[in-house]
Amino acid sequence: MFKPPDIDALIDQIIALEGDFSNHPADRGGPTRWGITEAVARLHGYIGDMRHFPREQAAAIYKRKYWLRPGFDRVALLAPSISTELFDTGINMGTSTATVFLQRALNALNRNARDYREISVDGKIGSKTLNALSAFLSKRSGKGQQVLLKAIEALQGARYIEIAEKRPANEAFLYGWLANRIG
Repeated sequence: MFKPPDIDALIDQIIALEGDFSNHPADRGGPTRWGITEAVARLHGYIGDMRHFPREQAAAIYKRKYWLRPGFDRVALLAPSISTELFDTGINMGTSTATVFLQRALNALNRNARDYREISVDGKIGSKTLNALSAFLSKRSGKGQQVLLKAIEALQGARYIEIAEKRPANEAFLYGWLANRIG
């Protein structure tokens, strides 16, 4: 069994990557501090100026909204590197999107349902997704976690390019997304 990642250390890494306050004109998220948008901060009760949004409140949001609520903590018990990727992708693209990438990859890697049944691609971590992940890891021991991670990152990279193609203003972020979020 693997050792689950230290969520507090993961949050520290995300906050270091996201940085302090920003309000980039091309960013639809608007004012952001520690990677938390103003809209998300408001949903979690923050009412002040985003320039003063507390780091501790950002860390609490990351843990609750992007780790525990989507069930990535349960994935961590089976596949630490996958949970770390889902956490990061969930922050950047939404937890449902991250979970869809996992579910699509698991379905594509099940060898036509010979290794385990197809699962619904519903963007939710439930027992069927966890069972499929466990079965995949059991069948593909050794490099299985690495291969699954590559599949998830391939889907993520394709999505970033699609986002930039559909909204050219996002080209301002594409290089950074690919440099910092993939592999």
